[in-house]
Amino acid sequence: MSNGPKLPPSIPEFLATYKDKDYVQGWAELWNKSEGDRLPWDRGFPNPALEDTLIEKRSIIGSPIAQDAQGNTYRKKALVPGCGRGVDVLLLASFGYDAYGLEYSATAVEVCKEEQAMNGDKYPIRDAEIGQGKITFVQGDFFEDAWLEKLHLTRNSFDLIYDYTFFCALNPSMRPQWALRHTQLLADSPPGHLICLEFPRHKDPSLQGPPWGSTSEAYMAHLSHPGEEIPYDANRQCSIDPSKAPSTQGLERVAYWQPARTHEVGKNEEGEVQDRVSIWRRRN
Repeated sequence: MSNGPKLPPSIPEFLATYKDKDYVQGWAELWNKSEGDRLPWDRGFPNPALEDTLIEKRSIIGSPIAQDAQGNTYRKKALVPGCGRGVDVLLLASFGYDAYGLEYSATAVEVCKEEQAMNGDKYPIRDAEIGQGKITFVQGDFFEDAWLEKLHLTRNSFDLIYDYTFFCALNPSMRPQWALRHTQLLADSPPGHLICLEFPRHKDPSLQGPPWGSTSEAYMAHLSHPGEEIPYDANRQCSIDPSKAPSTQGLERVAYWQPARTHEVGKNEEGEVQDRVSIWRRRN
């Protein structure tokens, strides 16, 4: 590690110089400039709302262990795009998923592996009968298939995808492709689930990001109409016609709630939780 990160004074202004798909390259440059040191958005441990979801919403997302049509048992696959230091991946593996962390930055992938080596024992197995899943970190572009090929996987391979600081890190212009890509990666049968920890809901969407402020309505609009351009008003508030029928390829929100616990950045000045958790799957 270095004596301190060499980050630009304003990360939003730095990333604003990267346009369209080059935006992810901007994030990679931030990792390179940090030289592996902890970045400002890193909390050092998983959001407790994810842990609570994995425990309390198992009736929705199912067990980490499943059976195929022939009755053979297999371990479900979970993906964390833009996984940062990989702490969510370690948590998911402790619950029994074969957990995959994806980062565009090769530096970030090395940081993930260091985190696993140094702190992996902080994530004990949650169920001895299920055991721990495999942990894999891979470098690649979420919107391309090359990283899937590295893993010898195809699209529709993931039974669970977790998004917390990925949606809010992307320029809003990338949201249609973000939503479409989830429909390409989620398993078909049994249907995969996308868990979104919606943050930061209390930030004015008109302000520069990242993190880009967003309402729950924006998640609903994009995931119900993946790949489609969604209208926003002058204040970056989602303004889609609520009577517009969802796309046949869209995802359905099957659960939505205010978590009892979250990171401090997900609370307002009075300490009230502003984050929300939503779970999505393919429409029947």
